[in-house]
Amino acid sequence: MPKLKFPVKLTGVILFVLFSIVAASPAMAHHAFGGETPTNFWEGFLSGLAHPIIGLDHFAFVVAVGLLAVAIAPGKSIGIAIPAGFILTTIAGVGLHLTGANLPLPELVVAASVFAAGGMLATSKTTNWQGLVALAAIAGIFHGYAYGEAIVGAEMTPLWAYLTGFTIIQMTVAAIAFNLGKTALENIPNSPGLYLRFAGFTICGIGASFLASAIGA
Repeated sequence: MPKLKFPVKLTGVILFVLFSIVAASPAMAHHAFGGETPTNFWEGFLSGLAHPIIGLDHFAFVVAVGLLAVAIAPGKSIGIAIPAGFILTTIAGVGLHLTGANLPLPELVVAASVFAAGGMLATSKTTNWQGLVALAAIAGIFHGYAYGEAIVGAEMTPLWAYLTGFTIIQMTVAAIAFNLGKTALENIPNSPGLYLRFAGFTICGIGASFLASAIGA
């Protein structure tokens, strides 16, 4: 059996982390400052960096869109449009929350999006990349709406810092997931999509956990 390169082994570490996430409580707080509204640039920026990471449903979805970008178009950069569409619309979702708009069942939709994205990876059932961009963009509005809760009432400086922070961290996580997935596909001659499917089943489990919590709330 060919020896796998280090990045592929690192993919296994990422999967282990994801498996650990499944056991975590969906009720874990999404706020970096205990629910306090950021009052300055650095509080806003750090809160923006933290929310998509300590919000495990959001983290799982960002990883999923990065991996879906590989699954839908192996060897092509066009798949990057999937995480890009999601990240851009999260900003719009924050804006909707700040304007006082009410989106229906945001927690349920966020959880369902994680479950669906994981299911696509696990079963290799994906639509064309344009369709996935559209689905990721819709999901982004709801994820962004959830992000907006942490910044309601903040002044402009911490608000823009928050938007900058969560945009940077989402781009970073999606890029890491994309590159790890691409490396796995390039270095596993037999069943090259196995790592992506493992990740998909794990993300699907995370989504199911949050979905059960949202339905029972």
